[in-house]
Amino acid sequence: MLNLRCLAPFWVRRGRIAAAEVPLNEKPLGGLRNKLLVSLVLGLVVFAGLSLYADLPKLLESLRDFAWPLVPAILTLTMANYLLRLVKWHYYLGQIGVAGMARVDSGLLFFSGLAMTVTPGKVGEWLKSYLLRELMGTPFARSAPIIIAERLTDGVAMLLLASSGLLAYGYGWQVLLVVLLGAAAVVYVSQHRAAARRLAAVARRVPFLARRLELLRSFYESSHVLFRPKNLALAIALGLVSWFGECLAFYLVLLGLGLPAGPLLLLQATFILATATLVGSVSMLPGGLAAAEGSIAGLLLLLAVTREPAVAAAATLLIRFCTLWFGVSVGVVALLLFAPRLARRGVRLD
Repeated sequence: MLNLRCLAPFWVRRGRIAAAEVPLNEKPLGGLRNKLLVSLVLGLVVFAGLSLYADLPKLLESLRDFAWPLVPAILTLTMANYLLRLVKWHYYLGQIGVAGMARVDSGLLFFSGLAMTVTPGKVGEWLKSYLLRELMGTPFARSAPIIIAERLTDGVAMLLLASSGLLAYGYGWQVLLVVLLGAAAVVYVSQHRAAARRLAAVARRVPFLARRLELLRSFYESSHVLFRPKNLALAIALGLVSWFGECLAFYLVLLGLGLPAGPLLLLQATFILATATLVGSVSMLPGGLAAAEGSIAGLLLLLAVTREPAVAAAATLLIRFCTLWFGVSVGVVALLLFAPRLARRGVRLD
């Protein structure tokens, strides 16, 4: 049986990972079981808060009137997002030289990471690097940039999806600017070795970083490959298509709540979901909880998509259950399926 106690920095029991292999934080997965439990509790608190804000009886009425036959289509669009991100994961593995990994193992490893999206800042997704090391011998420092590249290219894709609404409404530009500047800084340093050398010179004067300079060098080399213009453009293009699927899912949620179909509603759904997702990411809260929900409900009312708090709250709960919590469920199932395969290779999850 899979025990959540396994989700700790040295949870892979075939052999301990030396602390020196973990850049920046020696215990990035420490106490993850407690973090997951805290996230679940926070999710319940968010639900309670929305219920109080929207008036629980009215909220329940909106949920009762929702067109539930749309749920399979909504979940299909969400799953399409995950599958396209899986394509990007496979592509990135090839770019850093990981060869010979069974597609089933690679897929289960990727989907297992979805269970970790409710950790603060999604730090739990680093488990993909740990398992990749144990299964393929890929050093943590070489594969870790994939996690950063995934977050960065997804963020840029969401920024582009939100841009049309930003031009139309002018809301949320501060958060979008932070994302854009952060992404630009990362890509600039990764592609300009002179800038990287200057940062390395600074790192040598900091004892904590100086002891990990070789790891940081390996980390940089992978980043240099992943953020080359061709790879960056391909990943962002995949992100645009995959995340637009979730925006379409939100559009269907709004239709299911009785809002009139049309290009304007699609534009609003895309802008709101993309902006709220970015706000949740920047907040570093577990799964963006509270920040994303507050942004979705608030923007629905602010942009007059609906004037009913109960409808706004219902739309928020539905899209979060069909994206965030659906993804966590898929991730848990993947972990359960992956555990025996790992055990046969001497990697125990206990």
